[in-house]
Amino acid sequence: MNKNKCLCHVGLLLAVAVSGKTLASTIEEVTRTGQDRIQSGQKAQQQIEAIDNQITSLERDYLHLSKVTEGIKTYNSVLKQQLDSQTAEIADIQNSIENAAEIERQIIPLITRMIQALDAFVTLDTPFLTEERQQRVASLKTLLGRPDVSTAEKLRKVFEAYQEENKYGRTIEAYRGQLELKGSPRDVDFLRVGRVALLYQTASGDQMGAWNSTTREWQSLEASDYQRHLSQGLKIARKLAAPDLLSIPVFNVDAKGEAL
Repeated sequence: MNKNKCLCHVGLLLAVAVSGKTLASTIEEVTRTGQDRIQSGQKAQQQIEAIDNQITSLERDYLHLSKVTEGIKTYNSVLKQQLDSQTAEIADIQNSIENAAEIERQIIPLITRMIQALDAFVTLDTPFLTEERQQRVASLKTLLGRPDVSTAEKLRKVFEAYQEENKYGRTIEAYRGQLELKGSPRDVDFLRVGRVALLYQTASGDQMGAWNSTTREWQSLEASDYQRHLSQGLKIARKLAAPDLLSIPVFNVDAKGEAL
C-alpha cells in the first residue's frame, strides 16, 4: 500500500514536472509570438508611415505640377496672342513689301526722267556755274546705276539737286571764273542775280557784258552805263556792301517781268 502511494507521489511529481516544463515552454512561445507580433506591428507601422509620407510627397508634387500646368496654360495663351499679332504684322509687312516693290518699279523710271529733265534744264539755262551743275547731274546719273544704293537714297539725292537749282532763282551770287573774249580766255568776275541776269566784268574792269538768253550769247555793255552798278552788285553779293538798288540790263524776262 505504501509502495503504491509512493508510486503515485512519484507519478504526480513527474506530471507536475512535465506540466511545469510544458508551461514554461508555452510561456516562452507566447512571449516569442508576442515579440514577433510587436516587430511585425512596428514594421507595419513603418510601412504605413512610409506610405503616408509618399502620399504626402505625391500630393505636394501634384499641387506643384498643377500650378506649373496652370502657369504653362497662361503662358501659352499669352504666346498665342503674341503669335497671332506677329502673324498679322508679318502679313502687313509682306503686303507693304509687295506694294513697295510695285512703287519702286514705278519710281526708278520717274527718277530717270527727273535726271534727264534736270540735265536738259542745265544745258538750256543761263550758263552760270556750268561745270558745277553739270557735275551734279553726272553724279546723279552714276548714282542711278549703283545697285548698292537704295531707291529712296537715289530719290533723295535727286530732290536735293532740284532744291539746289531752285535756290539759284532766289539768290544773288558773285564768283570768279574764265570766259573767252575775242578768242582768248580772260579771268572775269561773274554776277548772278537770281535767274534774271548774269553779268561779267574783267579783273581790270575794262570789259563787261551780260548773257542774252534770247540770242544765247554774251552781249557787251558800255562801261560808262553799268560799271558802277556792276561793281556795287559784286560787293553786295560778296557781303561787302549793304543791299541797294542796281541798274542792270535784263534780256530774259517776259512782259510781266518774270524770268523766261
